[in-house]
Amino acid sequence: MTQVVHVVDDDEGFRRSVARLLRACGFGVKEYGSAQDFLDVKPEPGCILLDVRMPRMGGLELQRQLADTESTLPIVFLSSHADVPDSVRAMKAGAEDFLSKPAKKSELVGAVTRAFDRCRQNIEKKSMHDALHVLFGTLTPRERQVFALVVEGRLNKQIAHELNTTERTIKAHRHNVMSKLHVKSFAELMTFAEHLKSDATPASWRQHESA
Repeated sequence: MTQVVHVVDDDEGFRRSVARLLRACGFGVKEYGSAQDFLDVKPEPGCILLDVRMPRMGGLELQRQLADTESTLPIVFLSSHADVPDSVRAMKAGAEDFLSKPAKKSELVGAVTRAFDRCRQNIEKKSMHDALHVLFGTLTPRERQVFALVVEGRLNKQIAHELNTTERTIKAHRHNVMSKLHVKSFAELMTFAEHLKSDATPASWRQHESA
């Protein structure tokens, strides 16, 4: 997978200097004079080298907007101001690193390399996340109810009582759930459920609709 360093900085001289350094180190680089310029394109995988202070839209605001779009691009901030509150906000919001201008070559290359690794991990995680939700979407409302109760540790008899049906029917639903989710054991079903919990609550799985 080809990855690119997206350098977003309104200081043209600094931006070009950093871009030359990174290209000399073997990285692919694209330059943007503003946060909006970056938002106007569909960027390749890689990472963002982002200035904190820029006119109109600063780096922290761009970080917030990208988080809203579930961007997989890690951000390495660069700042000429030793602003501790900014660095704390950036790191709490998930920044990969926060460097002071001018950053040492070793620090910059190290941060970009780590960010590339993080990008690969983010893409793999998102791909798995999307695949799990596609599978979960194949369950009927009643199968989702059974799924939720099974991962709570309820027995078939207890589930049948709660859903006002027979134990035989619950066994059939449970078989369908396992088949549709491509899991072969209770342990695998629990792992599936843990991944779903990353962005949905168990309560949302149980829509009390009749089968």
